[in-house]
Amino acid sequence: MSMNSFGHLFRFSTWGESHGKAIGVTIDGCPPNIEISESMIQVFMDKRKPGQSKYTTQRKEADTVEILSGTFEGKTTGTPIQIVVQNLDQRSKDYSNIATSFRPGHADITYHKKYGIRDYRGGGRASARETAVRVAAGSVARLVLRKLVPNLDIIGYLVRIGEHEIDRKNFDISTISQNPFWSPDKHTVSKWADYLDKTRKNKNSVGAIIEILAKNVPIGLGSPIYNKLDAQIASAMMSINAVKAVEIGNGIMSASSTGKENADEIRINDNNEPVFLSNNAGGILGGISTGQDIVTRFAVKPTSSIATSKLSIDESGDEVEVITKGRHDPCVGIRAVPVGEAMMACVLLDQYLINRGQIG
Repeated sequence: MSMNSFGHLFRFSTWGESHGKAIGVTIDGCPPNIEISESMIQVFMDKRKPGQSKYTTQRKEADTVEILSGTFEGKTTGTPIQIVVQNLDQRSKDYSNIATSFRPGHADITYHKKYGIRDYRGGGRASARETAVRVAAGSVARLVLRKLVPNLDIIGYLVRIGEHEIDRKNFDISTISQNPFWSPDKHTVSKWADYLDKTRKNKNSVGAIIEILAKNVPIGLGSPIYNKLDAQIASAMMSINAVKAVEIGNGIMSASSTGKENADEIRINDNNEPVFLSNNAGGILGGISTGQDIVTRFAVKPTSSIATSKLSIDESGDEVEVITKGRHDPCVGIRAVPVGEAMMACVLLDQYLINRGQIG
């Protein structure tokens, strides 16, 4: 299993399993002399950690980061940064009943068929637990971007849970951090809460759509043809556990519009600079950033681990019924918001460094 790294010039590799002793990430290509500390990273880690509300898994993990290398006197040295997070609240016994059975919707059967061995405790390497250290890598990327591109801002939020979506007329960025759903529409909060309460009581789960907005992105990030910025963003988001679809700008809806409606017309402003009259392209044209807001959305499927019996087979090929015990999210998409932000940060920093290397 060698494909555990992401990025080009800013590159990170994650390691560890859901119920192992620890998880971690090695970051290579981080510029030197960037102020960084464990407490600065922890701010971002705390946004993702489990057990913060009844709407996420009740696994209790502090997700406290420890920097092992790559810094000196509070600044990066340009050498590899190693970050480790201890696993403190594993309940491996919860998975003993599915040690030889495949949970529908999970990677159990594909891991077993491909490698001939799998860690069944919480999904092992396929668990969303791995995303914690992606957030650690993303926090480093955000701290670097804060110095190199001070005005750049990355904001993630939920726009849909199951059959209920936000009303964009009520969109308010200040609301996002004030509710457990990262909702920019305060009127959806109680609706989503009731919906997830009923879903949990029915021993079921639902999916979600997350939107990531990157503001004040420099013009020129991304390169044709195989290093397009939107291709890199799509790859980053699709690599997140349980993500089944990614779109940029108008995305799928652009297929039902006309060329006249979809093209972002351009004018010249008072400063003799080009301005776009709309942003259907989501801030990217020809794989290169336009300077407009970058807008991407990704869909997260319903949590496959539910306490409802489902039909499956075991390693011997016998037909069985599977009930997944343990502590699971009724909507795993909630905790995917900071993960999406982290992956966006990693892509933008990587592309910024590539652009600086090529263009100067």
